[in-house]
Amino acid sequence: MSPDSAQPPPPTEARLPPRPEAPDPVAPTRPAAPSPIETTPPAPLAAPTEAPATQAAPTLPAVAEPLPVARIVRSRLRRILVVGGTLLGLFVAWEVFTYFVAYTDDAYVRSDLVGIAPQVTGPIVKLYVVDNQNVKIGDKLYTIDPTPFQLEVNQYAAQIAEEEALVKVAREEFASAKDSLETATAARTYAAQQQARYADLAAKDYAPKERLDRANDDLRQTTAQVKVYEVAIDKAQTSINAHQAALKKARAEMATAQWKLDRTEVISPTDGAITNLTLRVGDMATANISNIGIVDFNAWRIMANYKQYYVRDFEIGGTAWVWLDSYPWHIYRGRITGIARGFSRDPQMPMLLPYVSPTTDWIRLQRRIPVTIVLEELPPGGKLYMGADARTVIFP
Repeated sequence: MSPDSAQPPPPTEARLPPRPEAPDPVAPTRPAAPSPIETTPPAPLAAPTEAPATQAAPTLPAVAEPLPVARIVRSRLRRILVVGGTLLGLFVAWEVFTYFVAYTDDAYVRSDLVGIAPQVTGPIVKLYVVDNQNVKIGDKLYTIDPTPFQLEVNQYAAQIAEEEALVKVAREEFASAKDSLETATAARTYAAQQQARYADLAAKDYAPKERLDRANDDLRQTTAQVKVYEVAIDKAQTSINAHQAALKKARAEMATAQWKLDRTEVISPTDGAITNLTLRVGDMATANISNIGIVDFNAWRIMANYKQYYVRDFEIGGTAWVWLDSYPWHIYRGRITGIARGFSRDPQMPMLLPYVSPTTDWIRLQRRIPVTIVLEELPPGGKLYMGADARTVIFP
């Protein structure tokens, strides 16, 4: 093989394709057709010449011109104004809305919880109710052992009978002493007359002196008897008064004992429902300590805690609309019956003033004022639940 035949054939001479023009932004972009490449046959005996291949330069994307600074500032300012205007509009709309519509979900159902406390102390021998039972006014709740109270009643009954007998005896003594006093008074009157007559006769020597002395003795004796019977009458009257006072005392103690005996039957003072009953037969009932709670069915109301700037236009007797979570999808009409004129800011103070926990509103703690609402129409069957959530709307 000759050296010339070992040389590679010379590269073909290529023509560069024309540079693509910038695309028309309106006309659709079409792919450019490739340019034909012309080739020439190699010279067999000529010395190889190297022709540098020229490649097409890559097309670079057009660089966007920078926006003016003023345009950027105007864009940002416009965004700030839009956001600020939106917030301001929402705030104004909220203020207008709350001026005509006062709404709160800080409301709940409330009633009176009547604590039943016995008035006497003793073991419970009978229990007539169970937990969550409805009761009517006058229904029996439980019975305390009446035995010691019945014995006390019997004791005072006997004492009353004794004092009545003593009063009767004293009155008889008084009557007897009074009769004796009348007799003694008549005898003294006669003795005085006789003494005066014999004194006159003895002075004229018409009667012996012994007869005058006997008349004087009769007068002294009858006078002494009168004084004795007067003392007996006073004593009988004092005895009557003392026994009458003892009789009154015994009757008063009898009434107290009978009252205690009657209080061994504990009854319901109102219509309501027994709640959280833990009492059992055999438990010791202690006087003035509650052992049964009754939710009063006659004191249902809604306690709605409104923020203080809502209540400016509330009026007693105004209309309120209530949503009960225990009876959803029904709006109940109510009346405003009370607006608290004071509330406590310290939860540790005595509960003479209501305390309502404040709520955070725009960092500042908004105080809430209790508003009492009474429903004009109760749910079916009058079933309400003390402590259940509610929502209220008032149109001032």
